[in-house]
Formats: sequence, structure tokens, C-alpha cells
Amino acid sequence: MAKYDVVVIGSGPGGYVAALRAAQLGKKTCVVERDALGGVCLNRGCIPTKALAHAAEVCSLARHGADFGIQTGAVSVDFAKVQANKDAVVKKLTGGVGFLLKRAKVDVVAGTGRLAGRKQVAVKLNDGGEETLEAEKIIIATGSEPARPKFVPFDGKRIITSDEALRLDRLPASVLILGGGYIGCEFASVFAQFGVEVTVVEMLERLLPSLDADVSAEITKALKRLKVKVHVGTKLESLAATEGGVTATLSGGATVAAELALICIGRRLLSDGLGLQEAGVKVENGAVVVDEHCETTAAGVYAIGDVTGKLLLAHVASAQGIVAAEHAAGQNAKIDYRCVPAAVFTNPEVGTVGLTEAEAAAAGRKAKAARFPLQALGRAVAMGETAGFAKLVADEATGQVLGVHLVGPHASDVVAEAAMAVSLEATVKELAHTVHAHPTLPEAIMEAARAWLGHGIHA
Repeated sequence: MAKYDVVVIGSGPGGYVAALRAAQLGKKTCVVERDALGGVCLNRGCIPTKALAHAAEVCSLARHGADFGIQTGAVSVDFAKVQANKDAVVKKLTGGVGFLLKRAKVDVVAGTGRLAGRKQVAVKLNDGGEETLEAEKIIIATGSEPARPKFVPFDGKRIITSDEALRLDRLPASVLILGGGYIGCEFASVFAQFGVEVTVVEMLERLLPSLDADVSAEITKALKRLKVKVHVGTKLESLAATEGGVTATLSGGATVAAELALICIGRRLLSDGLGLQEAGVKVENGAVVVDEHCETTAAGVYAIGDVTGKLLLAHVASAQGIVAAEHAAGQNAKIDYRCVPAAVFTNPEVGTVGLTEAEAAAAGRKAKAARFPLQALGRAVAMGETAGFAKLVADEATGQVLGVHLVGPHASDVVAEAAMAVSLEATVKELAHTVHAHPTLPEAIMEAARAWLGHGIHA
């Protein structure tokens, strides 16, 4: 029986980062992975979808090249090459994870792991054998997968999840997307920029319902400019595969026909079959319960990433992985979810961190908001990308920045400054008085701060 200080089950952005940090701290470490290194993020999530999103943006830029005096002629999409580029990106990055683990002397066992008590991991090897690993500390990082609700007749061909969407060998002429959250809106934006006829159906009253209402409204307008048909406050009554595609009936009686139906209505946490209850690990509604150190109710057993049900974001998994590894090594590491940024890679992008106005009010904070439109931002005008804004939410009495919500080009990058401001409990005055390079996109945050203080300059 091989003995380790730390065994990590799963090698996604939480698992492999936890393993690397444990190795840095001098712990003999092993990763158990049943599939490809990198987990969902690198293979079927963040990275491949962003490769497609970038290709779609390039396509859109090429179509509008004449606006900048660049004549490109007719623009067409070679989807086979788009997919080949995506696959090359994935291969490079998953190979990089393998290199990092090897360099750190982290052992990798190819198989499916489960707890066999609090200090043992039983592995069903991919080659058919079995192995038991002894570990002082165990970190569960098994992630999640697309939800497949029973009322949807999935067939993997006409009615699919994001996993199958990433493996398409050609662009469909039309697609029905069920679900208007992060994943649904991203795929809607990508497909529409490639020239696909897109319909989005969302049961709640607006797209991106968990985000700021103004962000939701702006992204809805952006998708409609891309000729996406949007149905909000609408339920799916029936869905069936047909010879030529799919047919859906919506609440209210409307019927939608499309070549494909892409179902994006949540993720299922992968906590089953891990021997958790037997080891004394508490699970609630599929989520592994953890404390601020990412330790479960079983001492020495940790859980990180999607399987904890906290925030289903790759960077949260990585942060949890570092906390778990450090705490397992005897450090008093903790995680703070208060200032975690999030991004939606539509066109334009969304970047958000901290509280919305509604969340601030629910938390008992008397907050005030101010917006700065990108139409007044020099860099955005020069880029020809003026759809969007920077919105700042701050405590009315103290000026503490509580949240920042961005829509616009590179919002996923610009939000880093906002995250730092929220993390450090910066004030609006401090943001307004921070000199920003000109002309740049982050100036929008400074301008929003000035507007909040009542002395906006450019709007």
C-alpha cells in the first residue's frame, strides 16, 4: 500500500492546484484522476469555451472591419479549424498541468477514487486493477457535470449539453438554448456571432438572473443586436427530437423549431459514490459541507471546488485548493468568499464583484450606485465597442465600495481592479483619486467613482 501525506481525488483547477501547493510545502502527494488532467475547466469548460468565444469575436471583428477601413471581403467560418484550434489549446494546457505535476514530483494515478475510511483511498484503476492509497490528509476535488433533468429527453445528438456542444463537427443552422444563465448566454453569443439562428428560453424573468439587473438588461440588448430571440419568464412545456432537429413548446403556446437543443440549466455536483457518509463526511443536497478551511466534518478530509456547492467557478476551486493544502500542512489558512469576481464571456463581456444594489439592501446596507457609460470612454469609442457601462455600488455613509459591475470589452480583465478595491475595503474617494492611464478601459471605474461623488467629468 502506497503511503502519502496528501491524496487528492480529482485534477481540475482545484485538485491540481491543491496538489502542487501541498508538494511545495514538502508533502508527499498523489493525484487520482479518472479522466484527463485539468478536469472540466481545461477539457470541457472554461478553456475550450473561451477558445470558441475568441474565435467568434474574431469573426465578428472581421465582419465589421470595413468600419475601420479594413476590407476583408466575405467572411466565412471554417468550423473544423475553429474546433481544431480549440483542441490544440486544450492539449497544450492539459499537457502543461502534467508537466507541473511531474516537476513537483506529484504522483498521478489514473483511476476512480473513493474514501475507504478517513485515511485510505480505494482506487479502481482505469486499466481494470485496484489499488489502495494510504493518506494522512485527503482532498476531494471531484467537481460537477451538466445537469440532465429527467423531463428532458437527452439523446446526445439533437438534444445535448455543453459537453456535446464542444464536440460538434459542424455548426448547426439553428439552436434552441434552454437556460439563460452564464453558460447559456455565452453559447448564445458564440453561436450568434458565427451566424447561427439562436433562441434562448429562460424560466425566470430575466437573463443572468443572479447578476445585477442593469447587467442583465444590457446583455439582453446585446444578444438581441446579434438577432438572438429571447424568451424570459417562459417555461419549457415539451421538447422532442424530430427527423430534422427538435421541436419545443413553450408556456403560452409558442412553438420553436431548431436543429439542436442545448440544455444549460445547471450543474450536478459529483459527490455520489465517494464513500463520504461512511467516512463521516456530511453532505447536504449533494454538496460536501466544509468550513472556512475547506475541511469537512471528518477531520483530515477536505473538499474543494464545485463539489462543495459554494461558488461554481474555477478560480474559487483553485483558491480553495490552496487553502485546503495549507491547512492540511498545519497552516491556519482560510478562504473569504466576500470579494470573488466573476466573468461572463459574452460579447460584450461581463465582469462583476461584490454586492448588487439589491444584495446590499438585503444585507441592511444603505447603498448608492453610480454608472459611467462606455459611450463616453475614449478607449471604447476608439475600439468601436461602446455598448456597456461601469456601475459602482458603495455604502452611502462611509463610501466603502461594496460592488462593481461591468459590461464592455475586456470586462473580465478590468474587474480585477474592482476585486482589489472590494477586498481592501477601498472607498469611492480612493478609487476616484487613483490616477489611471489614458486612454484605457479601467478609466470607466474611476469615472463611475467620480460620478458617485457628484463630480463626474466626462458624463
